[in-house]
Amino acid sequence: MECVVQGIIETQHVEALEILLQGICGVPRERLRLHEICLKSGPSLGAVASEVRILCDLEQAEPTWTVKHIGGAIRGAGAEQLSVLVRTMVESKVSKNVLRLFYALGYKLDHELLRVGFAFRFHRGAHITVTVSSVNKMLKLHSTDEAVPVTPGIQLVEVTAPATSDNYSEVAGAVSTFCEYLAPLLHLSKPGISTGVVPTAAAAAASLLSADGAGTTM
Repeated sequence: MECVVQGIIETQHVEALEILLQGICGVPRERLRLHEICLKSGPSLGAVASEVRILCDLEQAEPTWTVKHIGGAIRGAGAEQLSVLVRTMVESKVSKNVLRLFYALGYKLDHELLRVGFAFRFHRGAHITVTVSSVNKMLKLHSTDEAVPVTPGIQLVEVTAPATSDNYSEVAGAVSTFCEYLAPLLHLSKPGISTGVVPTAAAAAASLLSADGAGTTM
């Protein structure tokens, strides 16, 4: 299970966002280059359709593979009142033969993306991960070197935190509180609810860049 919110920011303001995140998180950023392959299986013999994501971390000297299954959001009045999405999620490290396995199980390629950017991982009331990335599509199968941006000039910001059925309310609260610090630059909401770029982003970015240039520590 995980808590998640997403938002978008113009590429020209990403440097300011990085400065802000560095000051808040107090940890070094991690470079991100992730090849994401989405596989789907059609319903058969009464089974429901299923979707899995195969993630290949290209930033490692020897690429590592992870399989991730994202389930549905939790339901109920309490979940509706939360400002973050709480959904089931299972992931596991796998070998490079994972694609062959899922193809043998009847899964088919739906789409693939290349995410390039950076991430911060830290603890602030919960174990929070913030990723800022350009989302790119492949012009040819698995051709990561020829990927082009899906939305030029715009980057995706995602905040996630692992949770359990016992503590998801507290984790959701920690994520919401953290997101308030980013409000001058972007608005984060449940996936699928687009709020666009923040009108105050340009002024906030200019202020952060000016402070950083003057050697101000946050």
